[in-house]
Amino acid sequence: MLALRSALVPAAIGLAFLLGAIPLSASVAQAEDRQEVTFVFKNHKIVPDKLKLPAGMKFKFIIQNQDDAAEEFESVRLNREKVVPAGGQIVVLVGPLSPGVYDYFGDFHPDTARGELTIE
Repeated sequence: MLALRSALVPAAIGLAFLLGAIPLSASVAQAEDRQEVTFVFKNHKIVPDKLKLPAGMKFKFIIQNQDDAAEEFESVRLNREKVVPAGGQIVVLVGPLSPGVYDYFGDFHPDTARGELTIE
């Protein structure tokens, strides 16, 4: 009985690992299906401040902060809010997006760091 249990445990662990690896591979493939778009905070502004992208796609926003202070990328309509450390970079995943206008801004400098994303 002990020999049978000893043989089954490694097999069960191997099967669990294999089954667990399948969803991980699927999520990696899905992430690759995203179009990358880069935004930059510089001098308390965000570039680009106007952008047009196609509807129905998923996007990977790469947001860089070239300022000496942290900034927060925020978009109420995209339901995203994430701090970007000074000199740092973050990734924000969105989509697929429906046609419309989505504003985005730097929450720590909302008067100067503003942008508009048009999805057509």
